[in-house]
Amino acid sequence: MHRIFTTSVASVFPHYVAKVEKKGRTREELDAVVTWLTGLSPVEVQQHLDAGTTFQEFFDAVELNPDVSLITGSVCGVKVQEVEDPLMRRIRYLDKLVDELAKGRPLEKVLRSS
Repeated sequence: MHRIFTTSVASVFPHYVAKVEKKGRTREELDAVVTWLTGLSPVEVQQHLDAGTTFQEFFDAVELNPDVSLITGSVCGVKVQEVEDPLMRRIRYLDKLVDELAKGRPLEKVLRSS
């Protein structure tokens, strides 16, 4: 089992926020990305953060967006669509979306809308 599975989302989330804000994006845009991926509202995401939910528990509690298969490309040199472990793939989807947001990609494109 990967260590990230038992890591709390709350311990990593501030890094996501810092990464996007450093590149001129907002927490609201990050919330939009997480909402799109997980179907959770920003309030529900915050409840998971406050509760210390692990990545395993977090992704077990959500229904991923049906368009996640449109998320392709590499994170840390690994193609997200080729990650075999289902939980690790879900975590990589989130990483990829955060990366795209931080790199200045338009939010509509990050959210795979037309």
